[in-house]
Amino acid sequence: MKKNSWAKKELEEFKKNISLKRNQLSEELLEIKKRADEMLKSSTSNALYSSHMADASADHVEMEKAYYWLARENKFLKYLNRALEMIEDGTFGVCIICNKLIPKERLMEVPHSNKCVTCKERNKR
Repeated sequence: MKKNSWAKKELEEFKKNISLKRNQLSEELLEIKKRADEMLKSSTSNALYSSHMADASADHVEMEKAYYWLARENKFLKYLNRALEMIEDGTFGVCIICNKLIPKERLMEVPHSNKCVTCKERNKR
């Protein structure tokens, strides 16, 4: 019979991994926000002096990409927070379809996983 919950020691290891990812992500978020805000400020002040519409358009696209990355990273932060909640409520690392443990390697890379690879692949079809 296979176990369907992780041991406390393993959960602490996952928690440590998630916390490390959150800290790194928080630093990245600050940098992305700073860069995006600088682009916005620069775009606003340079809009009057832009020599060509293509330059203004390129600046706008870069600014949009920066804000897109900011939104994307914020979404990932929510996933990491959800993974910590799952550890607390005892549902972390258990596939929601087959109720088996998700492999440790997968959880270390994608801690917010709620399906094992087999079930995830099966549901894609």
